Amino acid sequence: MEKKRIDDYEPGPLPSPRALDRFGFFKQDVSASDSSVKNRSAYEYERIRGERSVRKWRKMIGVGGSDWKHYVRRKPHVVKRRIRKGIPDCLRGLVWQLISGSRDLLLMNPGVYEQLVIYETSTSELDIIRDISRTFPSHVFFRQRHGPGQRSLYNVLKAYSVFDRNVGYVQGMGFLAGLLLLYMSEEDAFWLLVALLKGAVHAPMEGLYLAGLPLVQQYLSQFEQLVREHLPKLGEHFSEEMINPSMYASQWFITVFSYSFPFHLALRIWDVFLYEGVKIVFKVGLALLMYCHDDLVKLPFEKLLHALKNFPEDAMNPDTILPLAYSIKISKRLEELTQEYEKNGKVVQSEEHLEKH
Repeated sequence: MEKKRIDDYEPGPLPSPRALDRFGFFKQDVSASDSSVKNRSAYEYERIRGERSVRKWRKMIGVGGSDWKHYVRRKPHVVKRRIRKGIPDCLRGLVWQLISGSRDLLLMNPGVYEQLVIYETSTSELDIIRDISRTFPSHVFFRQRHGPGQRSLYNVLKAYSVFDRNVGYVQGMGFLAGLLLLYMSEEDAFWLLVALLKGAVHAPMEGLYLAGLPLVQQYLSQFEQLVREHLPKLGEHFSEEMINPSMYASQWFITVFSYSFPFHLALRIWDVFLYEGVKIVFKVGLALLMYCHDDLVKLPFEKLLHALKNFPEDAMNPDTILPLAYSIKISKRLEELTQEYEKNGKVVQSEEHLEKH
């Protein structure tokens, strides 16, 4: 069968490098303040600190990741601490593959990705093409219609929709695949998507995208309970204003903060998410509400909803919000809430079964 891909593209003019931020996104406001003495000295400090961090990370992972598993077994606490501080951007793609288990999947399945892209057809192809331009539209890699970024994104999503026909394709998956493609090849991105959705290391994520979004419902229910327990005053205010997490937090879980959060913060969250699992999404969500607590409890419904979708810039600083998130201990409680949710689900299913018979 003929290879199915998005049409060939016409290369366009390259944007001025000054119009892009360091991640490849078009800047909202290119101002002269970027070149101030203060910013230059801060940049120089970050550069020196970054070089030191890269040397440590290279030593830790070895050539092509050869020492990684050995280091993780020997010094798990060091690995966790360094990941929480942020993986160096130049090593992020490789480290993400190592911590997610996707590198092993790739090595165990040679040629599978190519087979899925070239020879298989998907019922989701038109849906994928329709949504592609909505994924990171302000990034230079995905900006060009039918350009290399959009074609790679199409290939990864189409391949996954064939690989797992139960899940197929759901719009939120584009942001996961898009984020991964900024740091690795198509095939690597595909296997990392498989590792996440099928649960190579942590609990499978596929329930976020199955019909009815069952895992989204579970996570939102658990998050609501955690808000009541950690922030009782705010939880009560939410109840009074009839605000529930489905109104503001669904995308947090479906795209792991990659949809609307500043990219530098999303990357830091993803570093931890791939190593520690979904609990970081709950922790960051709680940390944001905690940080803005005193303002949120005063707001009426409409302003409250707007604030929950537009957090202030200082709350979006990774060095502010992430230490707060790490300080929130929820692992044990989250396990209890999962067991309670599953138990209640089984009770409902058995009641429905009895009603039918």
